[in-house]
Amino acid sequence: MNALIVIDAQNEFSANGKRPVPNFEQATHVIRERVGEARREHRPIAWVRHFNKPGESLAFVPGTWGAEFYESFGPNPGRSLEKEFRKNVYGAFTGSNIGEWLATLDVNEVLVTGFYTHGCVSTTAREAIMRDLTVCLDPDATGACE
Repeated sequence: MNALIVIDAQNEFSANGKRPVPNFEQATHVIRERVGEARREHRPIAWVRHFNKPGESLAFVPGTWGAEFYESFGPNPGRSLEKEFRKNVYGAFTGSNIGEWLATLDVNEVLVTGFYTHGCVSTTAREAIMRDLTVCLDPDATGACE
Protein backbone atom coordinates (compact mmCIF):
# COMPACT_ATOMS: atom_id res chain seq x y z
CA MET A 1 0.00 0.00 0.00
CA ASN A 2 1.11 3.55 -0.71
CA ALA A 3 0.88 6.31 1.90
CA LEU A 4 1.32 10.06 1.72
CA ILE A 5 3.61 11.80 4.21
CA VAL A 6 3.15 15.56 4.57
CA ILE A 7 6.13 17.13 6.33
CA ASP A 8 5.76 20.40 8.24
CA ALA A 9 3.03 22.07 6.15
CA GLN A 10 2.88 24.80 8.79
CA ASN A 11 2.25 28.53 8.87
CA GLU A 12 5.87 29.24 9.80
CA PHE A 13 6.93 28.49 6.22
CA SER A 14 4.32 30.85 4.69
CA ALA A 15 5.11 34.41 3.59
CA ASN A 16 4.07 35.71 7.03
CA GLY A 17 6.03 33.09 8.97
CA LYS A 18 9.45 33.23 10.56
CA ARG A 19 10.91 30.80 7.98
CA PRO A 20 9.26 31.82 4.67
CA VAL A 21 9.81 29.51 1.71
CA PRO A 22 9.72 31.19 -1.74
CA ASN A 23 7.51 28.56 -3.42
CA PHE A 24 5.27 27.94 -0.41
CA GLU A 25 1.98 28.79 -2.16
CA GLN A 26 2.78 26.67 -5.21
CA ALA A 27 3.94 23.71 -3.12
CA THR A 28 0.93 23.83 -0.79
CA HIS A 29 -1.35 23.85 -3.84
CA VAL A 30 0.24 20.61 -5.07
CA ILE A 31 0.23 19.11 -1.56
CA ARG A 32 -3.50 19.84 -1.39
CA GLU A 33 -3.93 17.94 -4.68
CA ARG A 34 -1.93 14.96 -3.34
CA VAL A 35 -4.03 14.95 -0.15
CA GLY A 36 -7.22 14.92 -2.23
CA GLU A 37 -5.92 12.00 -4.28
CA ALA A 38 -4.95 10.03 -1.17
CA ARG A 39 -8.36 10.62 0.39
CA ARG A 40 -10.22 9.60 -2.78
CA GLU A 41 -8.06 6.47 -3.08
CA HIS A 42 -8.43 5.60 0.65
CA ARG A 43 -4.69 5.76 1.27
CA PRO A 44 -3.11 6.68 4.61
CA ILE A 45 -1.88 10.21 5.23
CA ALA A 46 0.75 10.93 7.88
CA TRP A 47 0.68 14.61 8.87
CA VAL A 48 3.99 15.57 10.46
CA ARG A 49 4.30 18.73 12.53
CA HIS A 50 7.54 20.23 13.80
CA PHE A 51 7.99 21.90 17.17
CA ASN A 52 11.30 23.41 18.20
CA LYS A 53 12.79 22.45 21.53
CA PRO A 54 12.41 25.05 24.33
CA GLY A 55 14.87 27.90 23.89
CA GLU A 56 15.89 26.71 20.45
CA SER A 57 14.19 29.39 18.33
CA LEU A 58 11.19 31.72 18.19
CA ALA A 59 9.87 29.66 15.28
CA PHE A 60 7.69 26.54 15.64
CA VAL A 61 6.86 27.20 19.28
CA PRO A 62 3.97 24.99 20.46
CA GLY A 63 0.71 26.90 20.74
CA THR A 64 1.69 29.67 18.32
CA TRP A 65 0.22 30.52 14.93
CA GLY A 66 3.49 29.58 13.23
CA ALA A 67 3.42 26.06 14.61
CA GLU A 68 -0.13 25.39 13.40
CA PHE A 69 -0.84 23.53 10.17
CA TYR A 70 -1.38 25.80 7.17
CA GLU A 71 -5.00 26.61 6.33
CA SER A 72 -7.21 23.50 6.04
CA PHE A 73 -4.23 21.15 6.42
CA GLY A 74 -3.98 18.46 9.06
CA PRO A 75 -5.73 15.18 9.77
CA ASN A 76 -9.38 14.85 8.89
CA PRO A 77 -10.93 13.90 12.27
CA GLY A 78 -13.48 11.60 10.63
CA ARG A 79 -10.88 9.60 8.75
CA SER A 80 -9.04 6.78 10.54
CA LEU A 81 -6.34 6.64 7.85
CA GLU A 82 -4.97 10.06 8.83
CA LYS A 83 -2.80 10.72 11.83
CA GLU A 84 -0.64 13.52 13.17
CA PHE A 85 2.95 12.88 14.20
CA ARG A 86 5.06 15.44 16.05
CA LYS A 87 8.79 15.87 15.88
CA ASN A 88 11.53 18.16 17.18
CA VAL A 89 14.29 16.90 14.89
CA TYR A 90 14.62 16.75 11.10
CA GLY A 91 13.36 13.20 10.56
CA ALA A 92 9.75 12.20 11.09
CA PHE A 93 10.68 8.63 12.06
CA THR A 94 12.98 9.68 14.92
CA GLY A 95 11.13 9.87 18.22
CA SER A 96 7.68 9.12 16.78
CA ASN A 97 5.71 5.97 16.02
CA ILE A 98 5.14 6.81 12.34
CA GLY A 99 7.10 3.72 11.25
CA GLU A 100 5.01 1.42 13.40
CA TRP A 101 1.78 3.08 12.24
CA LEU A 102 2.72 2.63 8.59
CA ALA A 103 3.68 -1.00 9.25
CA THR A 104 0.30 -1.79 10.86
CA LEU A 105 -1.34 -0.51 7.66
CA ASP A 106 0.94 -2.69 5.48
CA VAL A 107 2.43 0.38 3.79
CA ASN A 108 5.40 -0.47 1.59
CA GLU A 109 5.70 2.79 -0.37
CA VAL A 110 5.52 6.45 0.65
CA LEU A 111 5.19 9.70 -1.24
CA VAL A 112 6.95 12.39 0.76
CA THR A 113 5.89 16.03 0.41
CA GLY A 114 6.37 19.14 2.51
CA PHE A 115 8.93 21.60 3.70
CA TYR A 116 12.55 22.08 4.08
CA THR A 117 13.45 19.67 1.31
CA HIS A 118 17.12 19.95 2.26
CA GLY A 119 16.46 19.01 5.91
CA CYS A 120 13.22 17.49 7.10
CA VAL A 121 11.98 16.06 3.79
CA SER A 122 15.31 14.49 2.83
CA THR A 123 15.96 13.14 6.32
CA THR A 124 12.49 11.59 6.49
CA ALA A 125 12.99 10.05 3.04
CA ARG A 126 16.28 8.46 4.13
CA GLU A 127 14.71 7.18 7.35
CA ALA A 128 11.91 5.59 5.29
CA ILE A 129 14.46 3.93 3.00
CA MET A 130 16.18 2.50 6.10
CA ARG A 131 12.84 0.90 6.99
CA ASP A 132 12.74 -0.80 3.58
CA LEU A 133 10.01 1.45 2.23
CA THR A 134 10.00 2.52 -1.40
CA VAL A 135 10.26 6.30 -1.34
CA CYS A 136 9.06 8.83 -3.89
CA LEU A 137 9.35 12.62 -3.68
CA ASP A 138 7.13 15.07 -5.51
CA PRO A 139 9.45 18.01 -6.30
CA ASP A 140 6.43 20.25 -6.99
CA ALA A 141 5.07 19.49 -3.52
CA THR A 142 8.22 20.39 -1.61
CA GLY A 143 9.97 23.62 -0.76
CA ALA A 144 13.17 24.97 0.73
CA CYS A 145 14.84 28.25 1.47
CA GLU A 146 16.93 29.88 -1.21
